[in-house]
Amino acid sequence: MPHSLYEIESLDEFDRILAEGGSLSGYRVQSVDLTRRVAELEHADVHGAVFLGCAMSWEAEYRVQQAGALVFPVIPHLPFDPYRGELYSPEGLYDGLSGSYGKTPDARTYAWYLRTKAEHDIFAAVVRAMHDESMSNALNEQLHGARVIGVMGGHALARGGPEYLAAAELGRTLTRAGYTIATGGGPGAMEAANLGAYAAPLADGMLAEAGRILARTPSFEPSVEAWARAAFEVRERWPGGGDSVGIPTWFYGHEPSNAFAGRIAKYFANAIREDGLLARSTAGVVFLPGAAGTVQEIFDASTPNYYASYGKPRPMVLVDRAHWTERLPAWPLLGTLAEGRPMAGRIALVDRVDEVPGALAAMG
Repeated sequence: MPHSLYEIESLDEFDRILAEGGSLSGYRVQSVDLTRRVAELEHADVHGAVFLGCAMSWEAEYRVQQAGALVFPVIPHLPFDPYRGELYSPEGLYDGLSGSYGKTPDARTYAWYLRTKAEHDIFAAVVRAMHDESMSNALNEQLHGARVIGVMGGHALARGGPEYLAAAELGRTLTRAGYTIATGGGPGAMEAANLGAYAAPLADGMLAEAGRILARTPSFEPSVEAWARAAFEVRERWPGGGDSVGIPTWFYGHEPSNAFAGRIAKYFANAIREDGLLARSTAGVVFLPGAAGTVQEIFDASTPNYYASYGKPRPMVLVDRAHWTERLPAWPLLGTLAEGRPMAGRIALVDRVDEVPGALAAMG
């Protein structure tokens, strides 16, 4: 990695790098509290360094700017950190849930987004863009080298039913096979796939028991608080679950993030979120039954496959023949697009979720 792209995202990293060479030149220091590092900043070589949202004394800030560093200041009164160097956790987004969902960082950030979007505030737009770019950077680091399979599907799928449990079993099977599950991070089929990944290292019977607990609160409506608490009840009863990624958006902030994704990249801009989710699904994408959002994702994924933008087309598996040929006939159009192109051998339509692993294996 070029020196100019080095990043420091923790105080431990900051101290280690200074101890090794004393130079911060060319580094990007991201959301690190440096209020107790006045002497270190006084003596370090900071020419060409960039400090993004790092708390520091005014004397230290003045010194590093005079020495050739660029300082992006901490922005007060925000319910989120636009420079954050890591993905969210379910616990972080839902901090304060014991009081009410409205007090959580997730809900407060959504309220801020709605207010500033309505005001057409250019400063807020810049802050949102910085946050989303930080998310993308952290997501790249999280998924580097992983075999990622995206699982898409409708948000309305109720907890505990056979289709929900089938989606969870798919997430578990693929995770146990060494894949990293990535979803849109919301409720319904997305939550089910993340739940399956969480269940992967646990006993087989856990999934059915968890489904019974979750079925008591089948939807996030009318109460996000009750819906989220049920998920945390499952996590507390079965700690040590497997990891996966959720990539939701405050653009659809009325749909809460599910608590089974171990790491959450939550965006303001839905277009960036959608494109990033599909682009990072390097081992393929599975499309469970869904509505407008899932249809959009099918054709968002098919476009780079059609033009071979990533090289060899990536596998796409659509689940439920009747859904994708009769109710929402995306499959005929997808098949027509694929005719005579390399992507023709990289798409599949199956009837049942348990056929997905075999379809993916057949496409290599």
